[in-house]
Amino acid sequence: MSSSSAAPPSNDDPLHAPLLPPPPPAAAAAVAGGEGRAKSEPDKICIDGMLQKYCGEFGPWQLRHFVLTSLAWSLEAFHTMVMIFADREPAWRCTDPAVGGWGCDWAATGVCGLDRGSWEWVEGGGSSTVTEWGLVCGEKYKVGLVQALFFGGCMIGAGTFGHLSDSFLGRKGSLTVVCILNAIFGCLTALSPDYWTYCLLRFITGFSTGGVGLCAFVLSTEPIGPKKRGAAGMSTFYFFSCGIALLSGIAYVFRSWRDLYIASSIPSMLFIVGVLPFISESPRWYLVRGKIDDAMKLMRAIAKANRKHLPDGVILALDEEVNENSNDGRSCKDQRDKKDVITGSLIDVVKSPVTRIRLFLAVAINFLCSVVYYGISLNVVNLGTNLYLNVFLNGVAEMPAFTITALLLDKFGRKPLAIGTQWFSGFFCLIGSLMTINGVWKVARMVCGILGIFGMAGTYNLLFIYTAELFPTVVRNAALGCGAQAAQMGAILAPLVVVLGGGFPFAVFAVCAILGGILAFYLPETLNRPLYDTMAGMEGGESV
Repeated sequence: MSSSSAAPPSNDDPLHAPLLPPPPPAAAAAVAGGEGRAKSEPDKICIDGMLQKYCGEFGPWQLRHFVLTSLAWSLEAFHTMVMIFADREPAWRCTDPAVGGWGCDWAATGVCGLDRGSWEWVEGGGSSTVTEWGLVCGEKYKVGLVQALFFGGCMIGAGTFGHLSDSFLGRKGSLTVVCILNAIFGCLTALSPDYWTYCLLRFITGFSTGGVGLCAFVLSTEPIGPKKRGAAGMSTFYFFSCGIALLSGIAYVFRSWRDLYIASSIPSMLFIVGVLPFISESPRWYLVRGKIDDAMKLMRAIAKANRKHLPDGVILALDEEVNENSNDGRSCKDQRDKKDVITGSLIDVVKSPVTRIRLFLAVAINFLCSVVYYGISLNVVNLGTNLYLNVFLNGVAEMPAFTITALLLDKFGRKPLAIGTQWFSGFFCLIGSLMTINGVWKVARMVCGILGIFGMAGTYNLLFIYTAELFPTVVRNAALGCGAQAAQMGAILAPLVVVLGGGFPFAVFAVCAILGGILAFYLPETLNRPLYDTMAGMEGGESV
């Protein structure tokens, strides 16, 4: 009796038979293992991997977002280059040729030393700040002063908004703030009652302008995959050059400097109202700030717009989490709870042996290239031809350099192009420094200047994408801000070199370009390298 009761129930007994037959041992093990993996840990992947595998590297969503965000570069061109027209010294003419022993016509090269009643401005007293406040002769230094103050404001603003966009304000928040400030203070500049108020308002405008291109560049390129990011980043400067060319047309229509400041500030207002609402925050900023749900929501929107599919079992993670060989069974959510917000600062950049030398080289190269770029640009206005046409051609002439550099970027890499474009510019600047300004040599020096700015425009464009790839997300804007600050220092120095005249400026430009190319030798190549999120992720990835 006891033996029969201990026997297992028979399959013929309907009360004890199982409803479903037991699975084979191998199948049961596979199901159990799959359920364990699904419950314990989802598929963690970094943003670059998710873009490449699921969302698309540069689909319709990235194209629309890139174009809308990069329009801010045109706004930066308006607020920066408006000084060329607003602070210009227009033509003058004699009203009393017989004034003075030599006569007014004798002083055809300038008005200094002439009685005020013997000459007048051709376009009237309100055409520029120079005519309105008499910034000529002994007061001419004030034109350079206000320009230096503007670039000084740009230098401070680049560092400030570089930090804010990496921290709580974000990329889109910082771009919104700088555009609002530009619109307000650009219009207020037109109401300046005197020169010193004008200087103050230009300094504040420079403070906000210094963050426009910086924030727009990072915001437009961070959602793009690694294989397409370089070419896209190089294309942002087309918008800046188009802004310069468009500004020359606006200045031709609005000849009064006060009207011009209002006209050049209206596009910032239109950008705030008509473009910014359709721009998204960077998914990388969401990720490092611990806003995983927002980052995933945006990645799903990118995948949907690009007609891709993002599986439910995939979740974003920081590169240092993906690189970790974790065997403790914690899920990605568990790790996020531990690292809610990942932050970084320039102190971290300096402390790290990987990024310390990169920051020094990036700052030095940006400074040297800016001296050459702005210096050669200022020399263009000395050609003695139509100012509006000169500025238009200057903006258009840069575009072929951007195209050629973008086409060669992924073929030869960032480092060889950074060296080659700088040495190309330096070579022609060196040739130009050996030429005189007489006869045919004057034309030859002009050609050397055009070729010099052609090469340096390519370098200037390349430096943004190169610098962005050299640093992780948590400090990327701060590092770009340092580079931008160095560039503004070069912009302040450039006019001081140009006023020395002769062949000396070209010699200085040649030395700066050649030295910049030498320094680029010590930078690492970033072609097809991942865009790291954290300092730890970069140190771990670069050590492999």
